[in-house]
Amino acid sequence: MKYFLPPEAQRAVESIRRADLVVGIPSYNNAQTIGHVVRAAYAGLNKYFPQLSGVVINSDGGSKDNTREAVLSTHVDDNHLLMLSTPMLPVNRLSFPYHGIPGKGSAFRMIFQMAKELNAKAVAVVDSDLRSITPEWIDLLLRPIALAGYDFVAPYYHRHKYDGTITNSIVYPTIRTLYGTRIRQPIGGEFGVSAPLIARYLERDDWETDVARFGIDIWMSTIAVAEGFRVCQSFLGAKLHDAKDPGSDLSAMLQQVVGSVFQLMQQYAGVWRGRKGSQPAELFGFRFDVGLDPIAVNLDRMTQVFKKGSAELGELWEMALQRQTLQELRAVSHAVCNEGKPLHFDDDLWARIVLDFACAVRKHPVAQGQLIRSLTPLYIGRVASFVQDTRDMVSDQVEQKIEELCLCFENLKPYLIRQWDGLPQLAGVSAGATNTQMAGESARMEVN
Repeated sequence: MKYFLPPEAQRAVESIRRADLVVGIPSYNNAQTIGHVVRAAYAGLNKYFPQLSGVVINSDGGSKDNTREAVLSTHVDDNHLLMLSTPMLPVNRLSFPYHGIPGKGSAFRMIFQMAKELNAKAVAVVDSDLRSITPEWIDLLLRPIALAGYDFVAPYYHRHKYDGTITNSIVYPTIRTLYGTRIRQPIGGEFGVSAPLIARYLERDDWETDVARFGIDIWMSTIAVAEGFRVCQSFLGAKLHDAKDPGSDLSAMLQQVVGSVFQLMQQYAGVWRGRKGSQPAELFGFRFDVGLDPIAVNLDRMTQVFKKGSAELGELWEMALQRQTLQELRAVSHAVCNEGKPLHFDDDLWARIVLDFACAVRKHPVAQGQLIRSLTPLYIGRVASFVQDTRDMVSDQVEQKIEELCLCFENLKPYLIRQWDGLPQLAGVSAGATNTQMAGESARMEVN
């Protein structure tokens, strides 16, 4: 589908004519934080790429708090920056309202189209609510593309153990299992993208779907790993932003992110069925420990969400889950609702729940929205279980727990393939115990 820039953006492109590098900042009501982000972007381009022309583009979703004015009025004083070399080319600063479906994806689409028409070699996109961004982030997101030939740079952060729970419990394990590349933060918000990959994104016809809302990050990451683009990660330190309690209402984000993961699974089934195991994406940047903001967690509220789901969503869970998975889930629910025990999902059960839902969405496309919405109380329950299990753990121990969950997902890939192909699961044995048997049967299926 042909995309036309808004008139003011097109006039800016024609005026600037060319930019080697672009930093895009999507925004919506971020007047309090976006000035800092703009200053960091401007300083990063000047300090690390003085011989290249650059432009900072703010794509705004109709802010009511003077976000655009904050971008254009932000003062950048070069005299207060310690530059390694004097900038040879100026950095332009632009701010435009985007058009189309409200959401981050529409903002990205305008940034990418402008970058393409400016013949940019590389684009970095960063969130507008960041408090921890530094000029070094711009270097780490752009340099692997501009100077090392990569197509996609994903962020790698130190985050609080209860920040990024959708990533840790669903997205990272699933993407790693499907496509065989370990991108630790596939929906991190900050990315570097090459010109060829931008061209690939723009030629896609799914910009008018939920991709235009919360699904854009996982859409970008999935296309990069599934279609064989060169992918790496850059360590950015801490991500300090407006984080939320994982028990708060993340249902819309969960539905759009997970819905995008499941839809892309269907598009790329021919790719992921043949990939086994996983390998880490190369990591750039110097890793170091950082201080992190605390995140409050309301376990009582999370437990109540799970109990309410158990009481109201039984029919949808029956539609989504395999018999054994459903039986084990009912045992968890009974222990919590009738015996007053703490929530506990073991890794094997949780992985099967996610994979069962992915297959159910494919099998029941008409009920896709209802099915994905019904996953929310289960996700909240799994997070509550994770919080209780890791309460006294330090970050390295928590990361090891996430690694164990990912390996559980990977070991269940034959289970996923059997279900995806509509074959019955092996009866009378737990999913975890059948991995070797199913791996052999899966191999035979692929040969046949």
